[in-house]
This record gives sequence, C-alpha cells and structure tokens, in this order.
Amino acid sequence: MSSFGQISKALIAATSILVAAPAGVAAAQAPAAAPSSSDRITNPVAEFAGIDKITGRIITFDVYIDETVQFGALQVTPRVCYSRPDTEQPKTDSFVEVDEITLDRKIRRIFTGWMFAESPGLNAVEHAVYDVWLKGCKQKSDVPPPTAAKADATKPNIEAAKPKAPAQPADAAPEPADDEPATAN
Repeated sequence: MSSFGQISKALIAATSILVAAPAGVAAAQAPAAAPSSSDRITNPVAEFAGIDKITGRIITFDVYIDETVQFGALQVTPRVCYSRPDTEQPKTDSFVEVDEITLDRKIRRIFTGWMFAESPGLNAVEHAVYDVWLKGCKQKSDVPPPTAAKADATKPNIEAAKPKAPAQPADAAPEPADDEPATAN
C-alpha cells in the first residue's frame, strides 16, 4: 500500500472520530433533566444594596416581600424573590417596584421589573442620586418581620392605661405641703 493510501485512511479515521466526538461530548455535558420550576426556592426576604452618589456610601438593606422600605428618595418594594438550591447553578431574581418621592411630595414609579443578583448591572435602578440593585434572597433577616413590628405597635401602652389623678380646677388654691410652716394672719 502506498504511503498516500495510508495517510488517506488515517485522515478518514481521524475525521470520523472528530465528527463523532462533538455528539458524545454534547451528550456528556447535557444535564440529565431540565430543572423544573419546583426547584426554585421562594424566599420571604430580598437583600438589596444601594449607593448614595452624593456621599458615596453603599448600604445593604433587607426588605420583606410585599413590604416597602425607603432608601433616600426611593421606595423599594419586592413582590417575589426566587433562588435555587445550593447544589444548582445560582440564579437569584426578584420582581421589584421602585418609586421615587419627588420634591413636591408626589410618588412616581421609576422601575418595575425583574432584577438579577448574578447580573446586577442588567436591571439595576439608576437614579440621579441613588442606585439600587439586588444582592440576593434570604430565608431570614436580622430585621424583624413586619407582622412582629405591627404586633408591637398594637400592644396596649401600660403607662397610658393607668388612671391619672383627677385634675384640680384652675381656681382652686394649692394645698400647703406638710413640711411648710403654716402662716397665720
């Protein structure tokens, strides 16, 4: 057999291996099953970061779902906050509404949409003074839940409930104290 024939057979064999290899590699890299929507975790707390461009201060703050927190002139309200289990690739997103309180005290919606923690620049709120972006979702927060705060506000004030001494009429003279000497005229 000529060397040309051997080279041709070798090239054909190598080409067939290369053609078959991508299909095998793709099958090995493909996930076993597409993740279902049940794999996502619904979280009660969304964690945001915000920057005040005037002071340069960056603040991290937690907001419970369907509650509103004010950051400067912005009011941030997350509606949902989803994440994935630790065993999966991170995908954290939150549907957020952001309102601005204008100088004439009117509320104007400046953002409604999805924010993604893994891509903070994709849908961050960019305001003239403040920027806000999603950092993550959490199951717990150091901030007390809104129901606990409302419960504390509805507890009866014990001091306010105590009966007070009856007020003296304005024309009544004050009684002399026991330690003052009585004067006789």
